[in-house]
Parts: sequence; structure tokens; C-alpha cells
Amino acid sequence: MSIIIFGAGAIGSLYGAKLSKLNDVLLIGRESHVNAINKNGLATRGMENQNYKLKASAKIDKIDDSSLILLTTKVHGSRNAINSIEDLIRKDTIIMCIQNGLGSENIVKEIIKGKCLVLRGVTNFGAAFLEDGVIEYNTYGYTAIENSPASSIIAENFTKCGLNAHTSKNIKEDIWKKLILNCVLNPITAILGIRNGEIADERLNPLKKLVINECLKVAEKNGVKFDFDFLKSLNEGIKNSKNISSMQQDLLKGRKTEIDYLNLAVAELGRRHGIKCPVNESLAAIIREMESKKIQLKIKFTRNLKITP
Repeated sequence: MSIIIFGAGAIGSLYGAKLSKLNDVLLIGRESHVNAINKNGLATRGMENQNYKLKASAKIDKIDDSSLILLTTKVHGSRNAINSIEDLIRKDTIIMCIQNGLGSENIVKEIIKGKCLVLRGVTNFGAAFLEDGVIEYNTYGYTAIENSPASSIIAENFTKCGLNAHTSKNIKEDIWKKLILNCVLNPITAILGIRNGEIADERLNPLKKLVINECLKVAEKNGVKFDFDFLKSLNEGIKNSKNISSMQQDLLKGRKTEIDYLNLAVAELGRRHGIKCPVNESLAAIIREMESKKIQLKIKFTRNLKITP
């Protein structure tokens, strides 16, 4: 396939590296990251130590026939990203939004207006951006792809490249499952300055449970109901993770987070359904305050992990 990764952060770079095994991949990212990749390749650390040779650019100049665009920017960057390529998009282009939060695909659909197929994807692979041209691959996971006539072919390709993909039976459920995880994981790890695995600490269970319960109430009103123990599943699934949440990475670099599309989005949707979400609202308020003051976290593990602003 001809694949453009629009948003070469940690996850975008990981997907670009893996997909370059079988596909013609172009990574779109910041100029310094792009220059490092074009000069020395994209290096992965952590679960693997490899160097991938692939093309990288700071912008998209053209879109080839039957191209797949993976939108891996932060959700708040989606509008500018798609507006910049609106005139280049073809009828046979496919855009897949592999992003966090609620409604990221709707932003794209609003701009595209039916010009091409827009899909939602969900990933739970874990990666961290170490420095230009270098990422840390921390967590092996899966890629769930919204059902469409093209999805099975895409999923097969992704799986052959090591990205464990499948066509989702219920993408809305997959979105909410990842959303609830992110509503717990991202703000709490960012506020406390801990790695993802440390959130399994049972002393944090009361707070985690409050966040989860609010999310579950809103999800049910949104047509999604879960019948398993979310807290137990989260603790067991995350306890060995050495990854750093994307929200913590953003705060470390003084960048805007995706809190508006996570906890705040849940609280706002809850409000429309008459459900109060004070815990999610409070976490969102704390993160927003940290953003506004550009608080640079001083975290014990940064001595062993280079994170450049």
C-alpha cells in the first residue's frame, strides 16, 4: 500500500516504522524529526532495537492513487492537518483516525464532506518519543479498525507488519473501552509523575473507581454497556507497563494535551444526559491549569529517559 502517516509522534512513528516493512510509507512530522529520519533512519528502542529506512517530510505535497492516510496527530491538531490536504484528497483515498478520545473522526468527516472514506481506528500499542529520529517501543498491543469494505485488507496488511490488527465488531465499544482507560491513566499519571504501570498501585483504587464509574454511566447513556470489572482489568493489564502516558509526555514538553477530548468530553456528554461527573471535571481542570502554567514536571525516571521539549 501507499501509506502516509500524518503525525509522526511516538505512535505515528511506531506505525510508520512497522508498516514500512511491506508498504511505501511517508512519515509527516516536525522538521527536526523529519531531518533526523532522512539522515539516519528511524531508530526504535525498548522492545526492539532496530533502524528503519523510510521517507519523511514536513508536509504532504501529493496523495497517490488508493493511498491510506493514518491520522495520528493529537485530536486538537486534526482540523489544521486535514484542512492542509483537503484539495489533495482523492475519492479513492482512505483516512483512518488512530487517535484518542471521543469524536476525532467526526472532525475529519465534517471537513471532507463525504469526499473519501473516513474510518476510526483504536490502538493500545505503547511508545514514547525519546529524541528526533528515536522512539521507545514499550507496549505490544492491538489495532482495531472500524468495519468497512476495505478494513479486512488493511487489517491483514497491518498484522503482517507486526501491528496485530482486526476489523472491529463494535468500534463504538472499542472507542469507549480505550477512552475509559485513558481517562484514568492519562491525567493521574501526568499529575503524579509516574509511569503507566505504577497506576496499578491499589492505594489509587478509590480515585480510579470514581473516574471509571462516571465514565460507565455516561457510556451507557451513549449506548455502550460493559459487563466486566474495569478496575481489575485495568490494574492487571497495566501493571507491567513501563510506558509514559501521552498526556505526561505532552506536559513534559510544555505542549497542549488531549484532556478536552478525554475527561472533559465525558463530563460534557454526561451533562447533556443529566449525569454529573465531578471527578472527571476536576481532573480536567487540574490538567488545564498545568497546561496554562506550562508546568515542567520533574520526574524521577527522567534521568534514564531523554525527553526533549
